[in-house]
Amino acid sequence: MVDVSEAVKGDSKVPICPSIPSGEQAVWANASSLLHLACNDLRDGELIYGENFNLFAAMSALEIMDPKMDSGMVRTYYSVDEAIEYGAAPIPLSLDKTVDVQRIIDIMDHLLACEATWHKGCSLAQTVFSCLYLLRPDRTSSHALLHSYCRVMRATCNAVVCTVSDTRTNEEEDLFTMTHGLPLKVDGDDKCLTMLHAVEETIARQLRACKATLSKKRVTEDIEPLQNNPDLEEGLCKSLLCQLRFRKHFYHVVMNIKRPQGRGLELAKKHIACCFEELDSMIKSADFLRSISAPEDGMKNETTASGCQPVGFDSTLNSRLSAPTPPRAIETISWKKAVEYFQKLLHELEIICSYNLDPVFEGLLRFVVEFQKLRPELVARAHLQHLLVQDGKLYGRDSVFSVICKASLLPEVAKNHDIQKIEPVVQLGQLLITLLRVLCTNISWQRRKLGKILQDWRIIHVQLELAFRKECGDISATSSNENICMKICRHILIWVEEQTYWIASRFLMLGFELDLYSPGEYCMVYWYMYIILIKLAEKTHMRAMTSNDISKKKGKKKRDLVKEGGKDYQLPPAILFLQCHVYLAEGLTMMLAALRNERQMYVSTGPFNTEHERFVQHFELLLKACLPDHVSYYSFVETTAHAHLSNAAMYNCFKGAQRIAKELRSSFSNDPDKMAELRRIEQVAEHNSVALGLISRLGAVDASLKVQFEFSHHPFFATAVVKRS
Repeated sequence: MVDVSEAVKGDSKVPICPSIPSGEQAVWANASSLLHLACNDLRDGELIYGENFNLFAAMSALEIMDPKMDSGMVRTYYSVDEAIEYGAAPIPLSLDKTVDVQRIIDIMDHLLACEATWHKGCSLAQTVFSCLYLLRPDRTSSHALLHSYCRVMRATCNAVVCTVSDTRTNEEEDLFTMTHGLPLKVDGDDKCLTMLHAVEETIARQLRACKATLSKKRVTEDIEPLQNNPDLEEGLCKSLLCQLRFRKHFYHVVMNIKRPQGRGLELAKKHIACCFEELDSMIKSADFLRSISAPEDGMKNETTASGCQPVGFDSTLNSRLSAPTPPRAIETISWKKAVEYFQKLLHELEIICSYNLDPVFEGLLRFVVEFQKLRPELVARAHLQHLLVQDGKLYGRDSVFSVICKASLLPEVAKNHDIQKIEPVVQLGQLLITLLRVLCTNISWQRRKLGKILQDWRIIHVQLELAFRKECGDISATSSNENICMKICRHILIWVEEQTYWIASRFLMLGFELDLYSPGEYCMVYWYMYIILIKLAEKTHMRAMTSNDISKKKGKKKRDLVKEGGKDYQLPPAILFLQCHVYLAEGLTMMLAALRNERQMYVSTGPFNTEHERFVQHFELLLKACLPDHVSYYSFVETTAHAHLSNAAMYNCFKGAQRIAKELRSSFSNDPDKMAELRRIEQVAEHNSVALGLISRLGAVDASLKVQFEFSHHPFFATAVVKRS
């Protein structure tokens, strides 16, 4: 590293610049010769260091003359007016009507690609509103086709911005809702469909006239053709119609899907089906558009179906005029990928529209979790949250307290009890709304938020218990003559505990989806999952018992009730379903621990963090929330220290999961999601049973035997694969 003070001593010809006043401890000088000397002396990887210039200062410096960071470097025009003056956005687009129509279709295609790029998290200013025609709405009024399309485009963007802003699901994509003073709302845009419909009808009549002429039928009305080339009339009319109709139906989708209390879901679903049809028509028309155009050679990212560069766009204008916009250039996704994006988005919106607005909270959670497996797009997640939470109510119709009462298996009369007015119950309702909002975010953001709200759920349980004792007296004892207040208190407390452990289990399982665990850490993760799932099964069972007024059996621990279910009485299918997960987590824990103890495989070691430190890093939020009590790294070590491959209990864990999964098929025959999960459980249990038997028989005599864990059958529970190296 070069020391500035030494370089200064070797260069006595550095003149002091008199134009900049010196301070008490600083003298301004021309550093050109100093920098020249330093450049000659520096090797790769070295940095100039001075008392007032270090790595942090270098990283914080503003870069100029770099196209990625300096917004003024790559620029064609310095203002919208200048771009228009130089003919960047002509009206009409060409004096040749055929070329005019082709260029309009290219603009529509490019706007579709820009819209998809915006939905992916880029700024509106650099994507959709890179279109000069959208930035100057008054200029397109003389061109009915372009004007109507621009109007509905603005109205659609505005509707999407409003939905995402209201739900705040944009997370890291914080640029999504920034409009930067763009003309997103223009007078008359609320009537965009009227103008679009008129233009669509005109083109439809032109298409009918064209077909009649080709079939030598008599034309009943005198219609001016769309353009001058009769051979291209039908193809261009069809291309325009599918573009206009897609835009019309998509606008109906985003407007109807957010109507209060899900009243517009059925209508939105019909428009989604129409959108799919129009997208298919757009794909079919792509070959025709390419055949009549002259695509530009060397285009890396074709944003139009024809392959031609669209006119009227400049993505660099707004990056300079709008301060919040990042200066670096963005890459618009291709037209083909944009179509694929909208097909995926429409499929996700269709699933939302098909949801039956389940009033049972458990069913709602299952739907959201299954929906998140699709890795839904931001816009779809925003509409889902808007459907679930409206005006502080579930679906905009059910009060939060009534949802809690139903989830706690309380009678219908409980939802009108005055206990809902006490502060901790109100706070519980707010926590429930927060949970629903968190579950609609992307999975990385969701996991962080779930970890943080765990402590809130533990605290609210304590606050509720104190408040209920103050209101109703001793709520721990059960009696045949307990009043409704005591019943509400007991049910809600049990449900809050159950919900807390569900959040903890979701937190741990999302770690697998995000690939946060290394193979050497699987053992501790499955051990903690086993503990959490045991507690979740206990609380779920307790809630069912409380609702049926069945007292706990004396002399048997709660854990034994779950683990030894079936010996004394039949557990409900929901509990047995959780028991399958418990068995898999326990079996994998002991299998991984045995491999580590006997064969030194999957040992959690590294040059930086000890196993204890990794344990704390992964489960810090759970440990802070005391989930469960008295759990620590040392209890994990104590549990797994004596695990051996010959342990019969470990083998029976997988067998137990497989047996219960088969027995539960009849109970969930009408639930496709549960049936699919049971099949996955059976596959994991069967493969791991076989692998465990193979390792137990050959592991001691065959040192070449290698064991790998893959997630080929289940996203959270690994499958052991035994190979010879």
